[in-house]
Amino acid sequence: MKAIPEPVPAQADWPSTRKHFRSSSGEIFNGYFAEGRTWSFKKQDLLDARARRLFENAALACSVDAYPFQAPLTHKSGPCVLTDGHEMLMLSSYDYLGLIGDPRVDAAAIEAVKRYGTGTGGVRLLTGTLELHRETEEALARFKGTEAALTFTSGYVANLAVISSLFGPADRVIADSLSHRSLMDACRLAGVQVQRFEHNDPESLRREIQSGGANGVQANRTLIISDGVFSMDGDICCLPDLIAIKKEFGCYLLMDESHATGVLGAGGRGTDEHFGIDTGDVDIWTGSLAKAIPSGGGFVAGSRELMIYLQHASAPFIFSGAMPAPTAAAVRAAIGIVEAEPGRVDKVRRNARFLREGLQELGFDTGLSQTAVIPLMLYDDTRTALFARELRNRGILTSPVMFPAVAQGSSRLRLCVTAAHSEQQLQFALDVFATLRDA
Repeated sequence: MKAIPEPVPAQADWPSTRKHFRSSSGEIFNGYFAEGRTWSFKKQDLLDARARRLFENAALACSVDAYPFQAPLTHKSGPCVLTDGHEMLMLSSYDYLGLIGDPRVDAAAIEAVKRYGTGTGGVRLLTGTLELHRETEEALARFKGTEAALTFTSGYVANLAVISSLFGPADRVIADSLSHRSLMDACRLAGVQVQRFEHNDPESLRREIQSGGANGVQANRTLIISDGVFSMDGDICCLPDLIAIKKEFGCYLLMDESHATGVLGAGGRGTDEHFGIDTGDVDIWTGSLAKAIPSGGGFVAGSRELMIYLQHASAPFIFSGAMPAPTAAAVRAAIGIVEAEPGRVDKVRRNARFLREGLQELGFDTGLSQTAVIPLMLYDDTRTALFARELRNRGILTSPVMFPAVAQGSSRLRLCVTAAHSEQQLQFALDVFATLRDA
């Protein structure tokens, strides 16, 4: 097994005291949010009354140079990033295994461009399927332990594809209350009845199943939905309980592995490996290929029959352009690295424990986190945005998460650690958090 390369160390010129680094708002909005500007969106307008809160909040953030989003990076992402000419410690990247920029992944993508070009010229069902797509899907199925797999252009699209092509108004979905937005959008597209069960609560799920159906309408089929690792809270689903209830009531089960792939299980294969469960006990596996796998796209994995059906019934497979060759090649190369170097999975787990326990010792609330996703619960939108601003002034780039991405009153910084972070970098972060706590 190859050793994990040493990460780039923290630079000596990182600010140990407060500096003022510009937010991204000036360049992104070109001065649109000028002081004193107001908006009066009406229900007949293209941007209706719902836009008012969004614009007012953005204007407020820009007025104090604290707009916290869309900081443009001028180099590849990693444990250290460059933005606006300054090096920052990145603490909100999904690159859990530290594979962005790995020369083996980059070389595979470059070779794919040379062989196949940058586009496919078609949709997968017609002229857009490359030999490389099939090889990548075989690698995904092997890694996940399923009969077959299909790739799509994003994890979001993969969820839209599978739910909308399998289920309809005569069926129902019962989803964990913290399931990803893409799963809920897929249900809306399908027109399926939707019920929600309390987060990670098997008894709540049982009650929802026994209730019959949404609005008292008896459903034909019932699909249970959950994430393996919940993207905003970093906790792990109760998969053994979901499988037991699914079998008890004759339901189907979909698991979104976007944040579990590369993070859970000794080999990073996901929630099933974490719990020692046969992948066949879950009917549908979906996930992103733009997180621990440093590429783009998404996947659906399961039985061969299911994949054959999706090839001929899912709208994104039939009507949307195929995944570009360099993207597919990067996926295939990354899977090979994860299989050969399981030490990366252990490293991200150890780094997550180091940062999470360090934050807890400082008195911060890290919510439900059990994984590399660590929410720093601040609860108030303004406090969260300003905290992110102060972290940036001290050389740390983080993602504030506020309503509507999370419920009102549950704003947080979503911290993510990777296998590429060194203990020195994480300790630097803890020192900064301690300074802000005391301030």
